[in-house]
Amino acid sequence: MNAEGRTPQRAPAWYTAAWIAALPFVALYLCRRGLRQREYFRHWGERFLGAGALAPVAQAGTRGTTKPRGTTNLATIWIHAVSVGETHAAWPLIERLAQRHPDARFVLTHMTPTGRAVGAELAERLARTAGSAHASARILQRYLPYDLPGPVQRFLRETRPDVGVLMETEIWPTLLYEAAVAGIPTVLANARLSERSAAKAARFSRLFARAGANLAAVGAQTPTDRDRIARWFPGPIAVTGNLKFDLEPDAELVARGERWRARLGSGRPGGQPIWLFASTREGEEAMLLDALSSRARKEAAAPQPRLLFVPRHPQRFDDVAALLVQRGLRVLRRTQWDTPFADPAAPDASAVLLGDSMGEMPMYYAMADAAVIGGSLAPLGGQNLIEAAACGCPVVFGPHMFNFAQAAADAVASGAARRVADAAEALQALAEITGDTALHARMRAAAQTFSRTHRGAADRMVVMIEDALRKPPVQTATASGLP
Repeated sequence: MNAEGRTPQRAPAWYTAAWIAALPFVALYLCRRGLRQREYFRHWGERFLGAGALAPVAQAGTRGTTKPRGTTNLATIWIHAVSVGETHAAWPLIERLAQRHPDARFVLTHMTPTGRAVGAELAERLARTAGSAHASARILQRYLPYDLPGPVQRFLRETRPDVGVLMETEIWPTLLYEAAVAGIPTVLANARLSERSAAKAARFSRLFARAGANLAAVGAQTPTDRDRIARWFPGPIAVTGNLKFDLEPDAELVARGERWRARLGSGRPGGQPIWLFASTREGEEAMLLDALSSRARKEAAAPQPRLLFVPRHPQRFDDVAALLVQRGLRVLRRTQWDTPFADPAAPDASAVLLGDSMGEMPMYYAMADAAVIGGSLAPLGGQNLIEAAACGCPVVFGPHMFNFAQAAADAVASGAARRVADAAEALQALAEITGDTALHARMRAAAQTFSRTHRGAADRMVVMIEDALRKPPVQTATASGLP
């Protein structure tokens, strides 16, 4: 039985068989991705076997022998953040846990190379906080193994976490079962479930109900998320808020963006406004370029903005650059900026800026006068608008923000954002915002207020995680073969 008196629920045999059958196709997928992003060829032992070099972590926490269960003195904290957005969202939680448990080691797992790269950058930031309460905290990274009993058991045996925190939507039935059997409480943090995802989950309701029975606790972003998740999770669900509101923008990046904005002359009387197209997804750049061409023909006398494109995925940087050149535009890439910005004259006003870097979104938002949020013009669920608000950047987004539905609605209600129907309306909204000094100032202030008033999720999640540690151990803790 688990900590709530329920017996751990094993994934059905067909689920494991389906995973075994899918492995050759998974390997093929990794190879195809590796042709464009070489990192996909690395660490296959972690993905397929659950094996990796984490000896220091295994020594740091020996579950069941180093400390009595029912306490909250954590030796090893495992956090799974699948990709970039989840990794950023986990960061305020990691900082709070590191402050409260200064001797703890963190195992941070991912599914994508970009998530792993961002995690490494954040780990370096944590290491730079020498002299703080959490200076001794250490982060070790791995890819999470695919959801099969053998690899999952090996991963848990090598890492020996005291608690597992899965970010947002990461429900892996075998992983949750093996963790429950091993006596490792798992918490679903920053949990969200869009209407579209809920409809898909309903087709596998029994599978998700089994998996949910193995969770110790769930912290949902909104009441709507709580109600949807309650269909398959039998325990209590707390509404803890969205961790992304607790993420402070990197001050150095913000300052750099502001310097470059001043260098480009934006914000001065008669200056050229900077329009940012943030975290754009495939197909959206073409939509925006078409709308820009149409606007230029109809409003030839209107002030022309400086354009800044930042694609969501690094493997698309070259493709977007090629598209811009194909449309007859001169492109200046982020990797070329250091030299042009050191020159006496700013880059030519006609140059389109391309943000071909990772981890610098606060800089781009600080540069911009207003931004269009990617993933919202095409039906892809949107991207994180909270980071833009924290930087004081007014935002515009399209009709497809279903992955950030509550945050989007709250941003519009607060006056920090506008919702539009398509790319043409997005450009019109940008023109109105950047062309009206008073409106722009109001939206900047509203964005910062919106960001501040929704903070506190990290502290609430820490309480939930520590409460999970106070529960009694799983009675079948040796069943998985963990010593």
